[in-house]
Amino acid sequence: MEAYQNHLHTKVLGNVVLYSEVIPTTMTLFEGFMFQVEENVGTVAIATRMTQGKGRGGNAWISPIGCAMFSVHVRIPIQSNLGQRLPYLQHIASAAVVEAVSSLDGYENIDLRLKWPNDIYYGDKMKLGGVIVNSCCWENKFHAIIGCGFNVNNSDPTICINDLVARYNHECDTNLLPLTRELLIARTLTYIERIIENFQLYGKDSFLPIYYKHWLHSGMQVHLEKEDGPEVEIVGLDDMGFLAVKNQSGQVVSVQPDGNSFDMMKNLLVTKARP
Repeated sequence: MEAYQNHLHTKVLGNVVLYSEVIPTTMTLFEGFMFQVEENVGTVAIATRMTQGKGRGGNAWISPIGCAMFSVHVRIPIQSNLGQRLPYLQHIASAAVVEAVSSLDGYENIDLRLKWPNDIYYGDKMKLGGVIVNSCCWENKFHAIIGCGFNVNNSDPTICINDLVARYNHECDTNLLPLTRELLIARTLTYIERIIENFQLYGKDSFLPIYYKHWLHSGMQVHLEKEDGPEVEIVGLDDMGFLAVKNQSGQVVSVQPDGNSFDMMKNLLVTKARP
């Protein structure tokens, strides 16, 4: 835990740690107490392995050893900049993971990207992490549980951050050290809190440059639903945090993340089939 404590620079988030070697999922640990804890308690649940990890839309999240996995409790006043635009929270969390790496000296060019709505990618090639947010309302606040998992030191099932560091060292003749799960979890929590604070003070315009710096989709032409479906141009995130696209008549419309997904291989925005 020393690396975690050394790299955690928050006022609240992550100051109380619940740790388990193996657990079904960290997302459900907060159900019994999150409405009772004091405002100065920012609980994070960290696991080495999860046996029933969940992704967006009920997808299973594979969690081998070497993957950083945590859930953190965040309180957002309803009558606040972020409380009025809560969908931005998943974008903030995924951007914080990338910032946790790219803000380290020497690691700025490690090719981590953001795929809408909540995935962390190596370039536009492979997924290596993701975010899920569950929230409920209690006494004028949203209580959100941010669940996050990203591959740090496990090359399977896809690729991991330390694979990218090793590849960068080989290609650029550098000697960057491998990163640890503890360091990256602490830095991610630090950036989540910092970005939320700025969002609350200055609105979404304080966050969007960070997000767009890393995301994959600016100006991309995609089809809706099927390969011969209507073509639209991705504009960015709208005021609520939904995906804004421009159709062929020039009208900008919003696509909500719930129930929709981005197929990178086929350049499609598709509705996910529900069980």
